[in-house]
Amino acid sequence: MTSLVDCSITDDRIAVVTLNRPEAMNALSGALLDELNDCMKQIDSNDDIRTTILTGAGSKAFCAGADLKERKQMTKKQVVDAAYTIGETVRTVENMNMPVIAAINGAALGGGLELALGCDMRLAANNAKMGLTETSLAIIPGAGGTQRLSRLIGTGQAKKLIFTAKPVLADEAWQLGMVEEITESNALLDDAYTMALQIAKNGPFAIQQAKFAVDKGIQADISTGLHVERLCYNETIPTEDRKEGLQAFKEKRAPVYKGK
Repeated sequence: MTSLVDCSITDDRIAVVTLNRPEAMNALSGALLDELNDCMKQIDSNDDIRTTILTGAGSKAFCAGADLKERKQMTKKQVVDAAYTIGETVRTVENMNMPVIAAINGAALGGGLELALGCDMRLAANNAKMGLTETSLAIIPGAGGTQRLSRLIGTGQAKKLIFTAKPVLADEAWQLGMVEEITESNALLDDAYTMALQIAKNGPFAIQQAKFAVDKGIQADISTGLHVERLCYNETIPTEDRKEGLQAFKEKRAPVYKGK
């Protein structure tokens, strides 16, 4: 049986996770969500992995969102439960200790964009399009889209995209701040991997604390955010990695961090 989620771990301590339903535009079926949750939890529990890249198989779609064919057969309660499962999967991705890079290789619509919004950074191929299109189906984004997109690009722009249900192309997504970089489609994974390598060479515990400080601090007032930052900074001081960083600087060599 073909896996719906492919996961490979490179010698550089980078995990590459690929949604593997190209014939269905990598739509989020229940089975795919189960595999994705299991995959991400296994990666997060592996201290040897420093960064994760999440992408979709094929060139047409990163993820087209919920599997509407599957959903058409559901009861009302099952529909609600399915939306909840997508939301919890996005939270699993969002709460991973390491950075997660979304490599958006095509359409990212509805729950597919919500999944990308749960990642720490988004790189998009120049032929990608993305949008929260749920109101065209007489529902609303139910896996965090109304909240994460508003925090990312502001309430006015988020409302415009959600109310109109109109997808935007990569250039406009970049202008809005939905993605951090745009690249040629044939270079997308290479560019995402280059970014992952740049992250992976730094102190993994420091990266974890920096991610925590940003994610928690942005939800609070500035005074609370600064307090969170200070606590996270203090956590890095007693580590072996900090001593290794100073020693490597003194010896003019690349540091060898162990996450300790």
